[in-house]
Amino acid sequence: MYDLIIIGGGPAGLTAAVYARRAGLSTLILEITVCGGQIINSQSVENFPAIEAIEGWRLADNWQKQALGLGAELKSAEVAGVELDGDIKTVRTNKGDFEALTVIIATGAGHRKLDCKGAAELSGRGVSTCASCDGAFFRNRPVAVVGGGNTAFEDALYLAGICERVYIVHRRREFRAERRLVEAAEGKTNVEFLTPCVPEEILGDENDRVRGMRVKNLETGEIRELPTPGVFTAIGMVPDTRRFENVCRLDGDGYIVAGEDCETGTPGVYVAGDCRKKALRQLVTAASDGAVAGSAAAKFVNLRK
Repeated sequence: MYDLIIIGGGPAGLTAAVYARRAGLSTLILEITVCGGQIINSQSVENFPAIEAIEGWRLADNWQKQALGLGAELKSAEVAGVELDGDIKTVRTNKGDFEALTVIIATGAGHRKLDCKGAAELSGRGVSTCASCDGAFFRNRPVAVVGGGNTAFEDALYLAGICERVYIVHRRREFRAERRLVEAAEGKTNVEFLTPCVPEEILGDENDRVRGMRVKNLETGEIRELPTPGVFTAIGMVPDTRRFENVCRLDGDGYIVAGEDCETGTPGVYVAGDCRKKALRQLVTAASDGAVAGSAAAKFVNLRK
């Protein structure tokens, strides 16, 4: 029996653990992969307060060490289901059941998949969501990045340093990315913008690997074939909340509805990080959610002891 179970070991979950442990709560973090969430794939984090620049994996490692150093427990386990309505919350995993007085859902969000012919079939065979992981496979070759937000431009800038050419394919003429990132990409001689365009088909070769991509211009209808053996997608995220739809209210996009107090409406159950419905999803807001949720859980527990 724990005071608190945190489902998810990303920035929100780890921050929640720090605040919960400082308040004296026995705390268990459940994480199926490695702690840190999406930041472990970031070459450099430059928008976290008071840190000029740091590798994503290093920041994640520091976060985990801090939480565990304060006494939080970490178990590698996949959550299969939850029972959160009663006074005792039960989290069912592939390593057994765990019980607690409070639960924080901090499962984050995963990459949205590209919806065009060939994308699913060639996933992992030239279609990737991680430029820093797979970019080196396409050194000195042309690649495409699909998307128009910060992640797409960060990926494109990283790839521009190692690849022959980078095509940024976006369905609108305007980009959602920060202006400084757009300007940096505009300054690269080997980056080309294709707007307003959408992928029509990912093309495979005789070895079932990507050999190129057809894109369609939404204004002219023109089809262009790009000779890109690598296609990197950065078209948004999908919250990992399916397991909680019976105990939490979700919005139309699947995000858990909760206010700035991170309370879900079920007593003793909180949500933090990218899986929460909110306007801005960044490291700093994930950490903020974690602090709020961890403190709220501590208050809830202490009132019952």
